[in-house]
Amino acid sequence: MKQVRTQLSGKVESMDGNSEERITRVLFCGPHFPASHNYTREYLRKYPFLQVDEVPIDDVPNSISKYHMCIVKSMKLDSNVISLATEMKLIMQYGVGLDGVDIDAATKYGVRVARIPSHVTGNAASCAEMVIYLILGLLRKQNEMQIAVEQRRLGEPVGETLFGKTVFIMGFGNIGIDLAKRLRPFGVKIIATKRSWEAQSQDSCQSNDVPGPNSTTNDLIDEKGVHEDIHEFASNADIVVCCLNLNSETAGTVNKKFISSMRKGALIVNIARGGVLDYEAVLDHLKSGHLGGLGIDVAWTEPFDPNDPILKFKNVLITPHVGGVTEFSYRSMAKVVGDVALQLHAGIPLTGIEIVN
Repeated sequence: MKQVRTQLSGKVESMDGNSEERITRVLFCGPHFPASHNYTREYLRKYPFLQVDEVPIDDVPNSISKYHMCIVKSMKLDSNVISLATEMKLIMQYGVGLDGVDIDAATKYGVRVARIPSHVTGNAASCAEMVIYLILGLLRKQNEMQIAVEQRRLGEPVGETLFGKTVFIMGFGNIGIDLAKRLRPFGVKIIATKRSWEAQSQDSCQSNDVPGPNSTTNDLIDEKGVHEDIHEFASNADIVVCCLNLNSETAGTVNKKFISSMRKGALIVNIARGGVLDYEAVLDHLKSGHLGGLGIDVAWTEPFDPNDPILKFKNVLITPHVGGVTEFSYRSMAKVVGDVALQLHAGIPLTGIEIVN
C-alpha cells in the first residue's frame, strides 16, 4: 500500500486502493483534557475508516508507529519519540500551544506540525473569559470569601473593584485581543505589549464580535509598546496578564526583576504557559507581600502538586488548565480535528489549521 506523505504545501498524496477500505489512525496522547478525544470520536462516529484512540502517555512510544495523525495535548514529543512515528503524517495540538513538540525533529522526519487558530474556534474567547474570572476572583478575595461562608461571617472580606484599574496585557495575540474587548465595559485602562505591531491587522481585531464590527487595535488599547517596554508597563499596572507564547525567548520572562518592577500589591494572571513565570521569583514575592495576588490556569508542572507551597497563600487562585475547555470551543476544535483527519485520509489539502513547518 502506498503511504501518505504530507507535502510542503499542506497537501497529501493520494493512496492506492479504495479509501474506505483503509484505516487512518488518530492518536490522542494521554488521559488529560478528555473532552478532546471524546468529542472528536463522537464527531467521527459515522466514519468507520477513521480510528480515534486515547493512549496513556507512557505507552505512546511503543504505540506511535501505527498512527498517521497525533494530537499531542500535554505530552512532550521529543526527537526520540518522533523518530518512532514511521507512519505519522501530522502532529497537531488541540488548540494553540506547541511548546512540547520538537518541531525541528518533526521536520527532519517529514512530519507536519500544526495548531488550530484560536480566533476561529472560540478558544481565544474562552481563555479571555477565564482571565476575567481569575481577575475578579482575586480582587474580591475568593478564598477568603469561602472561609467567611464556612465560618458564618457576613460582610467580609472587603474586596476591590475592577473599575478604574490599569490592566497590562503582555502578548497581544488572539487571546489578548478578545480579552481587551471584554475588559472595555469594566472601565479599565488597557496597556499592551507585542513584539511587532505591524502584523496586527484590523481583521485580527474582529475575531469575536465585541465591542463592534469595526474595532481596531487603537480602539482597544490606551497605550501600546514592544517587548522591551515590559518592565515600564509593569510598573504602571494594577494587573498583569500573561498571554505570551512559551519559547526559549519568553521562558522566565516574569522573573525577579519583572515582579520587583510591579507596583506593590499588583496582581499577576497567567493564561499562557507555566514556564513564562519564574517559580522562585513568584514564591519569594508572595512571601514578601509585594505580589498582591496570583491567578493561574497553567502551572510549572502539570498536573500541579496540590500541596505546593504557592497554593498555601490565600491570594492565589489556580484552575486546572481549563481556560479553553468550554463546550463551544471544544466542539469547534473537534470539528477541525475531525475534518483534518478526513482530509488526510482522502489525500486532499488540509484546511482549518496553521502548519508551522
